[in-house]
Amino acid sequence: MSASGLMPFRGAWIATVANIDWPSEQAIGDTERQKQEMLFLLDSLESIGINAIVFQVRPTADALYKSDYEPSSHWLTGKQGDSLTWDPLEWTIEEAHLRHMEVHVWLNPYRVNLAKTDTSMICANHIWRKHPEWFWCYNKQWYFDPGLDITREWICTVVADIVDRYNIQAIHMDDYFYPYPVGKLQLPDTKTFEKYPRGFADIREWRRDNVNRAIEEIHRTIKECKPEVQFGISPFGVWRNASVDSTGSQTQAGITNYDDLYADIRLWIQKGWIDYVLPQLYWEIGKKVADYEVLAHWWANEVKGTKCQLYIGMAPYKLEGAKSTTAWGSGNEIERQMKLNRTIPEITGECFYSTRPLLRNPRGVCDSIKAIYSEKENSESFLLWE
Repeated sequence: MSASGLMPFRGAWIATVANIDWPSEQAIGDTERQKQEMLFLLDSLESIGINAIVFQVRPTADALYKSDYEPSSHWLTGKQGDSLTWDPLEWTIEEAHLRHMEVHVWLNPYRVNLAKTDTSMICANHIWRKHPEWFWCYNKQWYFDPGLDITREWICTVVADIVDRYNIQAIHMDDYFYPYPVGKLQLPDTKTFEKYPRGFADIREWRRDNVNRAIEEIHRTIKECKPEVQFGISPFGVWRNASVDSTGSQTQAGITNYDDLYADIRLWIQKGWIDYVLPQLYWEIGKKVADYEVLAHWWANEVKGTKCQLYIGMAPYKLEGAKSTTAWGSGNEIERQMKLNRTIPEITGECFYSTRPLLRNPRGVCDSIKAIYSEKENSESFLLWE
């Protein structure tokens, strides 16, 4: 069951980082065009049966909403820190709710910039400039140092501000915790570990504990503000491979949550720190190193006996253009996967990445989604907003 009682969850990510989905580059700084573009996205998503948007409002420690803590996003205004003449989040919530759609607010916890975005664009009053000791750089990207108590406090302050002021249904975070590894480049956190080891001898265990503490504290912050607001995580699709942990999945992924991103999703599920888990299963059924079907069953087994809901993150963008595998290059792999989902009782919804590629309707995917969502599922749903 989703945050408002909608069953099943039928979501779509609206990515704002680098203007992926909204606003378009042509609409940067143009409020009226931004509103029209958002209305187009919401109306189009509603027409195929989507009942929740996962709206990215903090891609790089910035804000696509009115914030007293972090500056406006340059992907919205053209220049980070420029004053906003409207509140995109408040307005989008109102419009989404008019269409009986939930709003899950998507935040990135640690990232300050993209590798391709020079730090010269970071405005003077950004926390990165005020407290450089809170951050470190990896592969040309700056991150809050997860090993510092003060960074968790800052993130929780941002979360509390959003939950307190906006009528949202969930706080959502995706797969970006510790950065994805780049070759043999080492993370620059040795000094923090040496200064604040908290009893850990293994830096890898310490890193996992850093993220565990952040998730637990964010969960507590949300529930203290508004118990009805949910906390959801959309992790990379593989927790651990069975080759290194017998309880992991029968996969051969080159990167895993536990070992490389220091995100122990399984623990968060078991501890009740997250209300839903939405693994990004962006591979086809039958893929040798990461089989969608194998992973769907693995995650389903993980939520059994817990209060954590399981939704599946799906990749309609892979249906576009020439593809190297038959599954994506012919037919409709998303339709196959959705039909498989309906044979696994623990899976109670899907979310599609991302909105613009989805609405281009590659291989008729929107038609397939609408047909599936128009079946029995509609009669099983009830709505919070009348």
